This record gives sequence, C-alpha cells and structure tokens, in this order.
Amino acid sequence: MEKISKFVECLLPITVCNLRCHYCYVIQRHNRLMQKSVFNYPVNRMIMALTKERMGGVTFFSICGAGETLLCQELPELVKGLLANGHYVNLTTNGTISKTVDDIISLIPKEDLQRLQFAFSYHHLELLRVNKQKLFFENVKKVRDAGCSFLVQVNHCDEYIPYTNDILNIVKSNTGAYPQLAATRKEENLRSDIRLYTKLSKDEYIQAGTPYESPLFNFTMENFNRKQNEFCYAGEWSYVLNLGTGILQACYISLQRQNIFKNDNPIKFHAIGKHCCSFFCMNSSHFMSMGVIPSVVTPSYCELRNRETKAGEWYNPVMRSALSCQFKDLHHLYSSKQKFISEIRYYYEVLLNNAYQLMPNSLKNVYRKCLKH
Repeated sequence: MEKISKFVECLLPITVCNLRCHYCYVIQRHNRLMQKSVFNYPVNRMIMALTKERMGGVTFFSICGAGETLLCQELPELVKGLLANGHYVNLTTNGTISKTVDDIISLIPKEDLQRLQFAFSYHHLELLRVNKQKLFFENVKKVRDAGCSFLVQVNHCDEYIPYTNDILNIVKSNTGAYPQLAATRKEENLRSDIRLYTKLSKDEYIQAGTPYESPLFNFTMENFNRKQNEFCYAGEWSYVLNLGTGILQACYISLQRQNIFKNDNPIKFHAIGKHCCSFFCMNSSHFMSMGVIPSVVTPSYCELRNRETKAGEWYNPVMRSALSCQFKDLHHLYSSKQKFISEIRYYYEVLLNNAYQLMPNSLKNVYRKCLKH
C-alpha cells in the first residue's frame, strides 16, 4: 500500500439532519436550514479533479457535512471514486442512516473498504429520544464486519456528564472499548472568540472528561486556544475543500483560495508558513496529528483514535499502518530559501486575490480575457 502523503478536510454542502443536538455548531450558528447537498459540479468531475496524480500522491479525505453526512445521495458514488483511485476516506456520521451504510458497503469492492473509516458520533440523549440507539450500534457492527475501520466518539457537554457511566458502559459493551471524547466548542463565528461549550471552568471540564481515558480529548485540550506560531505546511500537505464549490484553502480561514474543480490546471501547493489567521489550530487532532507542523511533536492520527479490544482493534491493519505515519517523515522540509520564497509568494497571492475581488465586474471581464491570451 502506498503511504498517505496529503490530507484534505472536505466540507459537504448539506444542512439537513435527522437529529437535533443543541450543542451542534451548525445549530449554534443558526445554519440548520434542512437543505440537501447542492454541488456546482457533477460527482465524476470531482473525482477526476482529485486523482493521485493531481493531488501529488495518495490523499486522506475526511468528509463531514454541516448536517448528517450520510444523507447526501451522491456520497456513495463519490466515496467509491476516491477509493478506486487509491485514496483513503473518513466519513463522519451520527450512525443512523442505514441505507447509505448498506449502499456504500455493497457498492465498493472489499479491498477498497479497507481504506474507509467511519467516525461515529454517539449522541446519547438524542438517540434515546428518537429510539435509534440499537440501530446506531447495528451500523457500527455492519462497517466493522465489512472490513472498514471505525471509531466512536462522544461530544463532551454538560448535559452528558450525569450519564457518563451509562455512556461508557453502553459503548464498551457494543464496541469493546470506551468511546473517544471530543471537546465541544461555542463557536458562532470562527473569527470571534471561541470558548468551550460549558458552564464549567476549563479545569472542571477536563476533569469531567477524565473517565473516558481519551487521548483524543487530552490532545485537543492541550492545544485549545493555543496559538501556533511555528512554520506550518498547511497548503502544501493539507487543505480544506468545499465539495459544493470546489474551493480549496490551506485551512479554514486561509486567504489562499483556488477552485480546483473548474478546470484541469495544476493545483498550487504553497505552505501557509507562519501566516495562520486562526486563534489556534481549529482541528488540531486532524491537522497537527498528521504532522503539518514538523517542529511540534504530536501523537499520530491513529494513536488519538484507535482503541484496542479483546476482539481486536477499531482500526484494521491497513488503516492503522497508514494513519500511524506523519507527513514530516514522508516529505522534504523547506530550506531557508524555500521558506523565504513561500513568504513572498503568500503575500503576492493574497494581494492579487484581494485586488481581483475588489475589481468592478467590467475590469474582471478584461482581466479574464487577458489571461486567455
């Protein structure tokens, strides 16, 4: 198996969901519009734009919707195409959409399913309210029996604290291990102050999560609101991609943007360096664990998520091997000269992009005609 050399966080343009968790960031931002996914480009175009050759190597695509990911009708075809090209895929889901689980398992060859992971979000009270707790664990078993990797994670919020022992026992009895724990943030706006979604102090919040024995939670809390000032290779080794528009960014609020679905032009890979616009790495358990900041020592993506059980591990051997590596061990680091050039290139592209956005439409048309000649 080829090693993973790139990571892409894929944002799925869907806001419809069959659950209603008040701590969901989409609900916090009042964006739960219950809209199905809308794509500017057909699925086959997306697949052709994301080949190994164009991406610069085998890529790990993590797909998550602003609603329930598996309610996207085009998802099975997209996942099949990405896996057929040799990539790895993660799907984040609430675990209740059995039809899509069945469609994916039946549509994709067994050997390709080894490179597919399901990240099941266990929403305890919501699953009890809609009577789908049994269905949730049936779907976990389905993907495990099909040869996929999986993890089960719980959002750490105040209302779940009284149910901690119940949650631990239920998940362990069905999967063989405790769930991983994910920090829940209060984030109406990524460009404003971001806090923990809790009435507890940070220390109390961490203490309440201790019974989960979760390396994922521990790592997230270590890096929460900690500004990263070291040289970051996001934009070279990792990206954020809007699957609805084709817009690729170095990270969530990066000023570097390009539409990679529009044409077949080579993708511009430029490290963001020390120009991170975020208060802290918003998804450190993804990006930093993949090694995009080489000077910061971190556990691997696999170490933060996999669990050992008496019956085996949550990750199959293929996924465990692939996600135990870090990019800093696979790529050459920039020289001092390359870092300097990347700084200049960053400022140039940001200025060019902003200047274009400020142009009146008449000038934009002239500019586009000039590019064709």
